[in-house]
Amino acid sequence: MTTVLEPALSVRQVLTLDRVLAGEPEVVAGAGHLDRPVRWVHVAEAPDVGVMLSGGEMVLTTGVLLAGDEDKQAEYIRSLHRAEAAAVVLGLGRAFPSPPAVMRRAAERCGLPMVVLHRPFPFAELTEEVQSRLVRRKFAAVSLSESVRTALTGLITAGAPLQRLLDEIAVHAGCPVILTNLAHRVLATAGERSAVDDVLRDWGRIARQAGGSEGDGWVRAELGGRGERWGRIVLCGHRGEGPIGRLLAERAAEALVLHRMLGGTAHSWEEQSAQSLLTDLVSGAVPARQLLPRARAAGLPVNRRTFVPLVVSDGEAAGLDRVLRLLGLHGLVAELADGATAVLLSLARDQDAQALTAHFAARLRTESGACGTVVAAADPRAAWEDVPAGLREAQHVADAVADHSAALDLPAVVRLRDVHLRGLIRLLRDDPHVQSFAERELDGLLCGRDAEQELLPVLRTYLATGRNKSRTAQLHHVSRPALYRRLEAIEGRLGVDLDDFEQAASVHIALLAHDAQQG
Repeated sequence: MTTVLEPALSVRQVLTLDRVLAGEPEVVAGAGHLDRPVRWVHVAEAPDVGVMLSGGEMVLTTGVLLAGDEDKQAEYIRSLHRAEAAAVVLGLGRAFPSPPAVMRRAAERCGLPMVVLHRPFPFAELTEEVQSRLVRRKFAAVSLSESVRTALTGLITAGAPLQRLLDEIAVHAGCPVILTNLAHRVLATAGERSAVDDVLRDWGRIARQAGGSEGDGWVRAELGGRGERWGRIVLCGHRGEGPIGRLLAERAAEALVLHRMLGGTAHSWEEQSAQSLLTDLVSGAVPARQLLPRARAAGLPVNRRTFVPLVVSDGEAAGLDRVLRLLGLHGLVAELADGATAVLLSLARDQDAQALTAHFAARLRTESGACGTVVAAADPRAAWEDVPAGLREAQHVADAVADHSAALDLPAVVRLRDVHLRGLIRLLRDDPHVQSFAERELDGLLCGRDAEQELLPVLRTYLATGRNKSRTAQLHHVSRPALYRRLEAIEGRLGVDLDDFEQAASVHIALLAHDAQQG
């Protein structure tokens, strides 16, 4: 729930207090400035009262020392204006039975609210009422600050993730909370989902507003440390008063800086943002159209683009992101739960998706120095709604060649048409009939640990290389005679002739199914 705090008192609100209404107040000048906040109430009769003020005071006077001297009256108002007083309240009586015209004109020119009281009024009662409210407010502000700080520090101490901190901030703020980098790219969000989506849909305008002056409830605080800024937090549409919004933003910024400095996560906030978005796309738990504002706010070009979903084995997110920057390509990079890394390229419609994907794969291998890195790709998608299926297709292709890329003659970029039977088996791996078939065909090798450790790898390589004995011997660093002995042992245990195409194909399918079931 939103943090409740007694509102600040403005001049307008002071005039609605019962004790003030008893004095029959009338605004005679500066009516357009009644929303000024009142910081304190001060009773003063001296003509040079301005030198005793520090700004924001509501000054109460009977004007007894000003009567009969219009110059003093005008200077009195000008002195209050220079001191940035909130308003002046004049009690009518013997000194001034009616509002003095000189003071009214001067107050109107300065934009200083001037109020007269038509009935006798004890100033002490007004001073007591207003100042007691202001003291209660200051105490509430201190309590709020400590409450928020304690809650966020407790979460950090308990090792809570970034999202949990943002959720807590959103509860106190009662509005969407956006975490961005210095380029206004959204890294994380919190708050009511529909309200957050509304903000993200209009993020282009809001980002410009959040980067400039505050207004209409957009409150921001900079994030950084050691002389360097690296982000900001924005309260979007905070409905409370400005000082409270700034207090919440400042407490939030302190907590987020501490969280980052303490290394609360192994990944940067940018990586977490991309991971959250791509994970939601792959899972299909959230419709793609609902994720479009998040993608756009994260800096991914989405209008009139071609999307190329990729999954890279043995690739670190930071390295892949570096290759994207080197090639000048737009994309999101994130590690998936199974250890692979997803990449979503966003290309202009007139760019050659096939050529750029191949160029990306070649540069990746050059930069990483790992020849065994597999880049699995789905066919390019012209519609954002087709991206989730494309990511799942790329993940399927990557799974189909996992752990066997060295034995397979694969292209630089592997696609669904390149995985053939292996891809089909990966799709059917959880079917109980396929599981039974695999166990029955391979029973002779699965019943003994020595055979499983020594003979299964040889069989796997032999079949993956198209029964190429020379290649198999080379990959396993054994002589041809030694390989022949192992193949004879395999045939004996399985009761098959591997030179027979149909029997070899049956064993191959069973082995693919077994490997798929083992993950």
